[in-house]
Order: sequence, then C-alpha cells, then structure tokens
Amino acid sequence: MYKYIILLIIIIIIILIIGAVLGWFIKKKKQGICPFCIIKQHLFKSKITMNIPKEYYSGGEADTPPMGWSSWNTFRNNIDEQLILDTAAAVKTTGLLEAGYKYINLDDCWQSSMRDSQGKLQGDLSRFPSGIKALTEKINEMGFKMGIYTSNGEYTCEDLPASLGSEKTDAETFAQWGIEYFKYDFCHNVKIPSEAPLVEKIEIKDAENNIYVLSSEDAVLTGMAKVKEDKRLETGKYISFLGHGKGRAEFKVSCNCEGEAVATFSIKKSGNYEKYLVIQVNNEYYELIIPETKAWSVSGRYQILIKISKGVNKISIFNPVCTRADSAFIQYKRMGEALKNASKDKKITYSICEWGKNKPKNWAWNAGNLWRTTPDIRPIWKWIMVIYNVNLKLYRYAGPGHWNDPDMLEVGNGKLTFEENKSHFSLWCMMAAPLILGNDIRKLVNNNDKNDVLSILKNMRMIEINQDKKGKQCIRYKKTFAFDYLIKELENDNFAVCILNKSGSEKKVNFNLAEAPAEIVKGRKKLFDVWAEKEYEQSEISLKIPAHGCVVFKSF
Repeated sequence: MYKYIILLIIIIIIILIIGAVLGWFIKKKKQGICPFCIIKQHLFKSKITMNIPKEYYSGGEADTPPMGWSSWNTFRNNIDEQLILDTAAAVKTTGLLEAGYKYINLDDCWQSSMRDSQGKLQGDLSRFPSGIKALTEKINEMGFKMGIYTSNGEYTCEDLPASLGSEKTDAETFAQWGIEYFKYDFCHNVKIPSEAPLVEKIEIKDAENNIYVLSSEDAVLTGMAKVKEDKRLETGKYISFLGHGKGRAEFKVSCNCEGEAVATFSIKKSGNYEKYLVIQVNNEYYELIIPETKAWSVSGRYQILIKISKGVNKISIFNPVCTRADSAFIQYKRMGEALKNASKDKKITYSICEWGKNKPKNWAWNAGNLWRTTPDIRPIWKWIMVIYNVNLKLYRYAGPGHWNDPDMLEVGNGKLTFEENKSHFSLWCMMAAPLILGNDIRKLVNNNDKNDVLSILKNMRMIEINQDKKGKQCIRYKKTFAFDYLIKELENDNFAVCILNKSGSEKKVNFNLAEAPAEIVKGRKKLFDVWAEKEYEQSEISLKIPAHGCVVFKSF
C-alpha cells in the first residue's frame, strides 16, 4: 500500500515539474524570448558567441610587453601621494627606469569615494591632496609614464567609484590628466541583459525637424525575429525575438540632411527585467538599456542620439549578448573605444583584468592591449607555478600589441628564495608577459650594487628576451617529471631556451639542443647562459640546476 502511495507522489511531483517547465517555456515565448537560449547562456557562460572582428586593438603603445611598477601587491589600499613619488624616485635611483620600467601605476584606492560636482572621478582628497593631474606631471618630469586603475563594474574591488556606465567621462578624465596606462578590473560587474525589448516602431527626427517613421512592416527580419500583433499598440504590431543573438531587424531610410538626430524607440512593455538593444546606424554602433518595468502602460518611449547621413541610411537593431563572455567583450570594448577617442596627445595602453574568467584569449585582442589570464598572483611558489601552467598554454594568442598577462611580478615579495625569484622572472620573460613590479622599491635603494632582487630585475639579457620585437611567447617543447623545456623565437632567427627545475631538490640535467624544434633552432649551436654569463659552442650540455631554479640560454 505504502509503495503505491510513494509512487503516486513521485508521479504527481514529475507532472508538476513538467507543467512548471512547460509554463516557463510558454511564458518566455510570449515575452519574445528564446527559452533554449537562456539555458544555453547558463551552460556556456564563458564562451563568446559573437563574431569578433579580426583586426587587433591599436589604441595603446604596447608593441612589446609593458614594463613598470604597480602599487597593489605590496601596499594594497594604503597608498598616498608621497609614497608614489618616493617609489618613483627609488625606481629611478636603482636604475630600474633605465632598464625599461617606465610606468608608475596607481592601483585601487587612489580615488575618493565621491565623484566631483561634475560627476568626474577624483583622487582621495586627503591622501592625494595635489590631485592626480599634478601628481602625473611630477611623475612625467621624473621620466616616467603614469598609470591608473578602475573597474568594469559599479564599484572597484575595494568598493570605490568605478566606470561601468561612465566610460566616456572617465576616459576623458584620464586623458586630461595625462594617463598613459589603464588597468580595468572586473569587480561589481553587471552583465548586459540578453533579452531585447519588443520594438513597435522607430521615429527619427533630424536637425531640420524632419521625422521618419520606421514600423515593424518596414523591417527585413533575419534569424528568429518575428512580427507579432497587439491591437492595444498604436500600430497594432511589434517585433519580437531580437535577443540572445538570435534575431535582427534591418531598416533603410532616406534622410534629407546629415548630422545628429534623435531616435525614439516605441516599445511594448513586457517583463520585469532589463532589456538591451544595439543600434547600428551605417558603421556606427549605439547602445540602449530599457529598465525593468511594472507595465502600468502598454507602451513606452526611449531615446538616443545618433548620426545620420544624407541619403540612404541602413539601421539594424539586435541584441548580440547570449553569454557573460559576450557581455564582458562589449563592456571592455566600450571602454577601449572611449580611451582611443579620448587620448589625442598620449596613447593609453589598456590592460584588461577580468582574471581569465570569460576566456579573454578569444576576444580581448580586439578590446585592449593585454589581458589577465588568471586569478591574482601571490608570492607563493606553488601558486606561481599554477599561474605559469595556465598562461603557458596560451602562446598562440600573444603578439605585438596584444599580450597574455599572468599578473604582476612578485619578485622580492613573500618568502620566495633567490632561485624562485630568478625562475619567476625568467618564466615571465620567456612568456612575453608584462613586467610590472609589485615590490617595495624603496627598500632596494641603500643596497643598490649587491641586492639579489635588483640583480634579477635588471638582468638586461633577460629583459631583451622579454622585449624582443618579434613578440613571440615561448612554447614548452618537452616535459619530464622534474623539468620543463621552453623555447622562444626571437628576431634575426635567434631563440632562447629555458630549462626549469620544478622539483624541490637540486637536479642534474643533460640538455641536448637537437631535441628542440628544428624549425626554430635552424642548426645553431652557439649558446650563451644568460644568468651564469657563460658561452657554450656545443649542442649537448650537462649541468646542475638548484631546486625551483632554472637556466636560460640565448643563441648567438
């Protein structure tokens, strides 16, 4: 008896679940939303579904990996104007500026919790009393370029004002201050909605007050886009299924004059959630966010300013966002365009910092100059190895003007040994990674000549490998339990080889250059040990490598 009761309960539960799912599907379809697309966006949230243009971002000056110093790793939220000036002086005194470390970057907590009366970001009013522009001028006078930070979110990672929604204003502010390096984090990010509004009609009013009305019947629809009826609307019809990258409506309109025009979108209100629409007018793109609605009225009107040409204009409306990766690309691209447009006198190198969460290797080259491939680094050898192993595999995505960024250097921080510091630096150089210092340079000033940290950071042969103009990231061509064998192509048909001892004890290695890729080696046998400063003229070399140490050879 009890078995039948349990079976009946299970059947009822299954029927209720099926009914709820079917009801959800029907509700979404009535709202002009693709239900299967919603499921897809949750299953493949880090996958880019948009077609990304194949040209590279060229807004900044990053033909070689950027080199500089950042405040975050050591000082975090405890920074002020004098600390930055003292650090810049130390970078110069120690010879690091001459070695190529030209950026002094303010990370989080440089800004006040208040924007100014004009809605612009401003420096912490107590800790940066002179203002960021004056500080930048002092940094420039010392021979450096100034870098700054904010987040692609409503707030920064330390909960201070950020730039999502204020990209144009903030980019112009940074350019006015003379900023030349910009790091854009991902904290407090808000995903762009995948849903699109239900568009009844578009009215375009030009500078001469001519009005052009585009109705649903004027549109050429592609994908899932459909025209549906609702007699409560003025025209009785609207366009649905424009969201999740699945539908598009295209119009052609002949205008009597060119210039700025007002585009008014009449929509059918539906759904208590935000909606998003991209409007392409000829070759220009605009964005429109429709707020969540209580739907007290059947329809609503939303406006944007667009530029039209005299004669025939092509207007397309759609929502390309399916996944979080799509959203991230659009938002980072938006800031990149704002930086390019604002930086008239000084180009701003653009560092994307979304921790590899949305696989930026697939899209960030079109949005910025460099992109974080991993979570934040820490001065712990095992964690550095985790980051190295992730970034190492992404070699095919790096090149001049677009770099994989495994985060800042921890050389000189924590309890890393001399060999670990040396290997950490060597691996970053081999991977063509940005060399952004994260230690307290002031501590190195009084021990300039005999300091182990400085001897690593100022090794010009390693820096030359990192800054090689060919822009190739190394590949791992051989791997054993104890050793990784890396090779990096260099200009003038040269190459560099790094052998890393991953084990916790000293190991003997028998290195044979004949095992390296022949198409890179090209018969060369003469090698120079970059760290030991020793020449070899044979292809087979036996040597001992300390625990967590490495050896780096460069052909000559």
